[in-house]
Amino acid sequence: MHVLKTCAACTMGLGILFVTVFVLSDAALLKRQAYFNRTAYLPCPFTKAQNRSQSELVIFWQDQKKLVLYEHYLGKEKLDNVDDKYRGRTSFDGDNWTLRLHNVQIKDTGSYDCFIQEKTSKGSVILQQTDTELSVTANFSEPEIESVPNITRNSGINLTCWSKQGYPKPIKMYFWITNSTNEHDEDMQISQDNVTELFSISVSLSMPFPDDVFNVTALCVLETASAKIVSRPYYIVLPEPQTDQKENSSWILGAVAIVLIAVFLGWLLLLLVKKCLRKQEQPGIS
Repeated sequence: MHVLKTCAACTMGLGILFVTVFVLSDAALLKRQAYFNRTAYLPCPFTKAQNRSQSELVIFWQDQKKLVLYEHYLGKEKLDNVDDKYRGRTSFDGDNWTLRLHNVQIKDTGSYDCFIQEKTSKGSVILQQTDTELSVTANFSEPEIESVPNITRNSGINLTCWSKQGYPKPIKMYFWITNSTNEHDEDMQISQDNVTELFSISVSLSMPFPDDVFNVTALCVLETASAKIVSRPYYIVLPEPQTDQKENSSWILGAVAIVLIAVFLGWLLLLLVKKCLRKQEQPGIS
């Protein structure tokens, strides 16, 4: 009797081992990417779909913490086991065997498992498992340059550039100035929002205005792991050339005024001389 119990236990152990090997051999690993606040697609392609109807199957997804996202039970949506974190955020595309996860957040990054089970008289049998590795990204806003007003040669160049709401963490941000081969990133700051987990980045620049140069063009460059984003050109023009032009114009106007006054005085002097000559030419009164 004792021998029979031992053999039965062996049989059960072999059965469990067989199911485990079956599931692992039928598991597929997929990689998907989604954008922040948009929809992620978690596929569960069923290779045996032509032989079975969804009304005969149990299909459900769970995350890396074993929390259930969605369950399709014998052809109908079943919410009993769905975690509150995912309620109202999922929808099932039965034609493509895909789960849509809406309003994706950075914290949704991770692995998800889809299980397809068949109900039998002896219980549920796992027919297929699909693992999906989901990564979430957010595009940084276009870098924007702000400047301290009233830039002069004495004040130098003072610029700030910023970009926000991106993910993953940026590599660096810097200024590129015309007539300069250096990347200026002396004061770079990176911060992360505690709720959304999105990153913001800024960089400031303070440098003397190049000698004998009256205008420069500044660009702000943001580098991430997958892209390089460049701001619109920012043009800086010193006011000195305009001041010199005004001074030249004033000098010209002054010179013209002097010439006109001299002409007027000359003309007036000429009239006086003519008047005196006329008096001398008149005969005396007897």
